[in-house]
Amino acid sequence: MQLVVGRIGRAHGIRGDVSVEVRTDEPELRLGPGAVVLTDPASVGPLTVESGRVHSGRLLLRFAGVKDRNAAEALRGTVLISEVDPEESPEDPEEYYDHQLIGLDVVLLDGTLVGELTEVLHLPYQDLLTVRKADGTEVLVPFVSQIVPTIDLENQRAVITPPPGLIDPEQADVAGTSSAEGAETAEGADGAEGSEESQ
Repeated sequence: MQLVVGRIGRAHGIRGDVSVEVRTDEPELRLGPGAVVLTDPASVGPLTVESGRVHSGRLLLRFAGVKDRNAAEALRGTVLISEVDPEESPEDPEEYYDHQLIGLDVVLLDGTLVGELTEVLHLPYQDLLTVRKADGTEVLVPFVSQIVPTIDLENQRAVITPPPGLIDPEQADVAGTSSAEGAETAEGADGAEGSEESQ
């Protein structure tokens, strides 16, 4: 099974180093020295990691045979892929590979079906789960423990506790004119105490 583990960014320096946008929770395993990764486009690889280091919070890698800035810049945008045993799981029990999550039923705490988990998006600030609802629309759910408290692989489901409006925009808490006026009135009458009650 193939797992996307990173994407090559800009060249760094003149000796062939490249910055890498990491898309795995195990970079030391998947992108460590000696690791061989497949690529998309396939014609660029496979690539062997020669060395790696962290610079200003960003992972820099050097691949065997990439000796200068021009060669490094030619790799920009290349997606890095690892071969993973389908039965393998991350060492941390709180972590999951994308293929373990895709296809799970997404349900609320009371068991109400929300939809199917179709994709995991790895963004710099957090991961997002793409959920396709029964009506065909998609919603993005932040993959954080407060909103996704349970991943139940045995029963093939992800339990979520979304804030109002995340799944159904009509349920969003919207501050209307009347509520804003009410808050001002309460604040004028009771100060901080009225402000707390309006929240």
